[in-house]
Amino acid sequence: MKLLRGPLGAALGLALLLSPVQTVEPISLGLALAGAASALTGLISYPRLYCYFRECCLQREGARAGAALQEDLDKKLFGQHLVKKVIVKAVSGFLNNTNPKKPLTLSLHGWTGTGKNFVSKIIAESIYEGGLNSNYVHQFVSTLHFPHAHSVGQYKDQLQSWIRGNVSACGRSIFIFDEMDKMHAGLIDSIKPFLDYYEQLDGVSYRRAIFIFLSNAGAEKITEVALDFWKSGKRREDMELKDLEAGVSLSVFNNKNTLFVSHNTSCSEETVT
Repeated sequence: MKLLRGPLGAALGLALLLSPVQTVEPISLGLALAGAASALTGLISYPRLYCYFRECCLQREGARAGAALQEDLDKKLFGQHLVKKVIVKAVSGFLNNTNPKKPLTLSLHGWTGTGKNFVSKIIAESIYEGGLNSNYVHQFVSTLHFPHAHSVGQYKDQLQSWIRGNVSACGRSIFIFDEMDKMHAGLIDSIKPFLDYYEQLDGVSYRRAIFIFLSNAGAEKITEVALDFWKSGKRREDMELKDLEAGVSLSVFNNKNTLFVSHNTSCSEETVT
C-alpha cells in the first residue's frame, strides 16, 4: 500500500490516529477513500502543481523568463553589451508574443571562446531550469553529429524527423546548432523550412520554437571593427549593432555553409556578435 504524502496524507493519518477504535461502515469507508483519491487526482492534474514535480514545456512564463535572462546576463556576461541588448529584447519579445508568425532564430557569431555557447546556455536556463539538460533543449555539434559528407541525405532525414518529433511534443522546443560554419550546405537546407512563415508543416506548427545557430563566420570582421574602434580612441561600449551588421553579413554570406546562402533562403535572423 502506498503512503499518501503532503497535507492530504497528513490529514488522513491524523484522522486515523484520533479515532483508532471507531468502527467504520465499509460503504462509508469506500466513499471516504474514493473522495480522497478524487481530491488527490485533482491536485496532481492541476498544471501548476504538476510542474513542481515534473518538467513542463515552457517552464517559465515569458515575463519571468525575460527577467531571469536579463539578470543572468548582467551577472555572468561581460564585455558583450550588444549581445545583452539584442538577446534580451528578442527572446523576451518572442516569449511574450501569444501568436508569433515564425520561430525565433538567433545567429551568434565570433571566435571560439567569445561566449557563444555560454550565451546559448543562459538562454536555455532562463526558459527551462534544466538548461541544456532539459528534455526540451536539443544541442547539435556539426563535426560531432554530422561528420560525413557522404551521409548528408541520411542526416537530413534524421534531423527533420528529430525536429518534427520534438516540436510535436513541445512547441517551445529549443534547438542549438554549434559550428554552423562547418555544417554541410545540403544539411542546412533541411532546417530552413522550419524557420519560415508557415502556419503548419505536415500538421505541426513550429512558430513557438527557438533555433540558435553558433558560428565562427564573421569573426574576422568583428575583430577588425573592434580594433578600428580602439585605434580611434572610442570605447567598446560605444559600438552599435549597425557598425557590425553590414560587414558581418557580407562575411557570413561569403561562407558557403551558412543559412544566408542555403538554397532559396528567405528567413530573417537576429544576428548578434
